[in-house]
Amino acid sequence: MSIDYALFDTALGTAGVAWSDRGIVRTFLPEPNVQATRAHLVRRLPGAREAEPPDHVRRLIDDVVRLLGGDRVSLDWVTIDDAAVPELDRRVYAAARTIPPGTTRTYGEVARLLGDATLARRVGEALGRNPFPIVVPCHRVLAAGGRTGGFSARGGTETKMQLLRIEGAVLL
Repeated sequence: MSIDYALFDTALGTAGVAWSDRGIVRTFLPEPNVQATRAHLVRRLPGAREAEPPDHVRRLIDDVVRLLGGDRVSLDWVTIDDAAVPELDRRVYAAARTIPPGTTRTYGEVARLLGDATLARRVGEALGRNPFPIVVPCHRVLAAGGRTGGFSARGGTETKMQLLRIEGAVLL
């Protein structure tokens, strides 16, 4: 299976998206510049080729640019290629994708959506491995009591809070 990628500018820096014939393979949050994003992408996906995005990837790029520019855009239409993702993670990502822009849920609430409130910690672990940030909006999931919780992307919880502020989320 070949994997192609494209880099694109957003209000927060240069982001990236990689795809296969089965869907989006990985997304990359904005880095300060093209070189940093490309280096991160190539480290994660050795052998991926930079290419002109097909129409569905172009639409995703346009929607991510709009979302990071402050528009409330849903990315629930995006097909992700999660074949290599463990089953529980897939379920967590599907649940997280139901959280609309500007809205948050807790790890416990996502666990309850999965039918088992005891999975809150495993929900957090799955979101920490999320290969599809923004498309799977892990930044919209908080710890109990509205606390930030973790965020494994560059910038950590400050990046998470920045994304939530852009989306207009009301935080406690």
